[in-house]
Amino acid sequence: MQNGEEARGKSAKLPCGLGKLPVADICSIMIKQYRQSFSGLSRESWLLSGVMFINRAGTMAIPFMSLYANQHLHIGLRQTGFLVTVYGIFSVLGASLGGWLTDKVGFRKVQIGASLGAGLAFFVFPLLQTYPQLLVLTGVLSVLGEAFRPANITAVSSYSHPQKLARSYSLNRLATNLGWAAGSSLGGLLAAVNYKLLFWVDGGTSILAGLLIWILLPKRPPQQVAEHKVKPAAIQKPWQDKLFVQFFVFSLAFITAFFLVFRLVPIFWKTNWQLPEGFIGLALGLNGIIIAFLEILLVTRLEKSSRSHLMFVQAGAVACALAFGLLLLPGWWPMAQALLFVVIITLSEMLALPFMNSFAMGRSNAHNRGQYAAGLTLTWSVSQIIGPAAGAALAEQAGYRWLWLALVACCLLSVLGFYQLRRQILAQQQAAEELPKGLTIP
Repeated sequence: MQNGEEARGKSAKLPCGLGKLPVADICSIMIKQYRQSFSGLSRESWLLSGVMFINRAGTMAIPFMSLYANQHLHIGLRQTGFLVTVYGIFSVLGASLGGWLTDKVGFRKVQIGASLGAGLAFFVFPLLQTYPQLLVLTGVLSVLGEAFRPANITAVSSYSHPQKLARSYSLNRLATNLGWAAGSSLGGLLAAVNYKLLFWVDGGTSILAGLLIWILLPKRPPQQVAEHKVKPAAIQKPWQDKLFVQFFVFSLAFITAFFLVFRLVPIFWKTNWQLPEGFIGLALGLNGIIIAFLEILLVTRLEKSSRSHLMFVQAGAVACALAFGLLLLPGWWPMAQALLFVVIITLSEMLALPFMNSFAMGRSNAHNRGQYAAGLTLTWSVSQIIGPAAGAALAEQAGYRWLWLALVACCLLSVLGFYQLRRQILAQQQAAEELPKGLTIP
């Protein structure tokens, strides 16, 4: 029989020096690392993440809008599909308008206006009865929803210390993922009871988010007071920034591929690998669980590194290519392969997305931060329009194998692009160091 000391000394088989520690000690270390990862973030960063949680939970009606139109208003399937297209098209307008307004009137007013406006629009939605009315209000909801995002990204950047920016965005992403998960789950329950109740609760959460910003968020962060002294001559538009334009193109290639993970991959698993819907849902849910537990720890460690943030983005794109390459293999062990795909694609997401945000916003200042945030948001809006349609058409005409090959190519293209972008930035930095004091690169 083992004595108490031997039983207490049972250890978990874990890497990185934790394998010889008792499970209780490992948990204690993990909790301590979480505290360290979240420590030092500003009160406003936590508030903005809380608001983002409410905002994303408040988009619970979006996935059910097409079901509501088709099942309760008896609108045809093709017309219902066009509603989704309209939402995607107007999201581009919303992101652009949100970025422009953020630089003109401030991120605080844009977030308040977008949240309150969306709340009122959700209250009106269940009162509509005709297809043209649905089209108009769907466009309005898309504009308001996407206008909120660049304003929120700008706010996070403005209230965060530059050395903690990636961590602030990770906290924001954690809130986004948790809010989306909570909203989708609650939305399904509400829709089962009454679709109108779904839209009313959605409207209420949007208004609550706006009121929280109005009451709790300071009118101007301390960083902006100093940044507003920048002369107009030092201000440039994102599309005048050649490096940012290149970053936008390479990011678009990566995000278009990544976007299809939650659009076409589940269909492939069901039709080609014959995986049950229940398992598919659990496998995709693993993505959010891994992010919730590990992303902030990973980003905290990487943020302390002296390496370029673009290197981490590049590594994320490599992981994305590997994940889609896995789908090219025969489905010998489909469940295990699906789970491995989710793990790799989640690693890709955790490496790339937080540092894409920090890189883009690091090139901005108080006068153009909203437009840079809009440019970043546009990569998602454009991907939402072209990705599912083009991917589905390619899969239907040539087969899934060619689709996965195309997505691997997109990821590798972005890897090469980010590598070239890193070299350009390094060359600029080296040239700047060689200039006499007081001179800058034109």
